[in-house]
Amino acid sequence: MSEPAATRARGRLARGALLLVVALVVVQLVRAVRASRFTTFSGEAMATTWQVTLPEGGDREAAAAADACFALFRRLDLELSEWKEGSPLSAVNRAAGLRPVQVPQELFALVERSLEIAEATEGAFDPSWAALWGLWDFRAEVPSVPSAEAIADRLARVDYRRVVLDSAARTIFLPAAGMKLGLGAIAKGYALERAAALLGERGFEDFLLVSGGQVYARGTRGGRPWQVGVRDPRGARDEVFATLPLAGSSLSTSADNESFFVVDDVRYHHILDPKTGWPSRGLRSATVLHPDPTLADALSTAVLVLGQERGLAVAARLGAGALLVDDRGELTMTPDIRSRLSLLHPPRSVE
Repeated sequence: MSEPAATRARGRLARGALLLVVALVVVQLVRAVRASRFTTFSGEAMATTWQVTLPEGGDREAAAAADACFALFRRLDLELSEWKEGSPLSAVNRAAGLRPVQVPQELFALVERSLEIAEATEGAFDPSWAALWGLWDFRAEVPSVPSAEAIADRLARVDYRRVVLDSAARTIFLPAAGMKLGLGAIAKGYALERAAALLGERGFEDFLLVSGGQVYARGTRGGRPWQVGVRDPRGARDEVFATLPLAGSSLSTSADNESFFVVDDVRYHHILDPKTGWPSRGLRSATVLHPDPTLADALSTAVLVLGQERGLAVAARLGAGALLVDDRGELTMTPDIRSRLSLLHPPRSVE
């Protein structure tokens, strides 16, 4: 049988547990249980690398399931992206201040859920943040900080409470010109949720799904829990400071070290506080543990924005575990994380 659309990575890896580096863009398979053979399929979608790890034994079934997952990721990318010109979400944004736009049910449901999470996180997660995009250019050769006036002007268009949903007509309306919706902080988690359901329907009980800074694990690897490592936000790209077992749950990390620039010794990163228009302050990274990948994805962003005290309170209220690294490199975590975490070394304290 020909290789699946997703690149197939096969091989006997070293002894020990499966270790995954979780934090933004890089997630690295470091070790695998020798007694159990698994195959990892890799591919690109939603501007990140995805990995689908499935048990060997029924190779054709595994390859077909991986292909189905990647087809799902590509379809969701076309539907949920605010950056693709032909996407339904882009159509909603273009019609801001003009008219409601009818959208596919899946997009409507995810926007509806995003607004519910925005309310539950006190607006720290806000899909209308996208009105701010473009002010902050993290790819510029000579970066600059936007003026307070420019930020205030865009900020007037950020408010999830103004988004109008009509479930009967299945329409979304942004009432002010310049308003925009962006689902980048929740869409990948939703894709993991959908992929996990797909694999379950195909009879897979043990698998691992990885999307950039988020992992979802179900079952075990050879009878042992999947082991996940949390990346040090000031360490090398493959450096982890802690590991923990993961089963039937998702681990999502948001951090300040993916896209950023430094001006006058101040670090400005890409995770913006929707209430101020400025990059969040106080935490370098927020890692969230929750059975629901969609909520974990959105909540890791919200916790980073809220900061230590309020972030932990919101996480607890929503039934999530949290592991925080503050701007001095110090750790704070919820009891459920503490009970299972293996600390390899403290996070680096230097900038």
